[in-house]
Amino acid sequence: MGLDIRWPIGLMFTLIGALLAVVGVVVKSDHAISLGININLIWGIVLLIFGVLMLLGAARGRKTPPSA
Repeated sequence: MGLDIRWPIGLMFTLIGALLAVVGVVVKSDHAISLGININLIWGIVLLIFGVLMLLGAARGRKTPPSA
């Protein structure tokens, strides 16, 4: 079983988080801002951090040889 599920999860969350963060910066909508907090920007950053952590975990897990 050579597939590590962290690769596709990390790529998906990183891509969606980056897109959402860009939308949060570019689009200034009253619907996306609640109590002065830009929800799209905050959640975009959260998803981006989670995706990067998944990718780092997948890369780190690949360096260690499987124990037999």
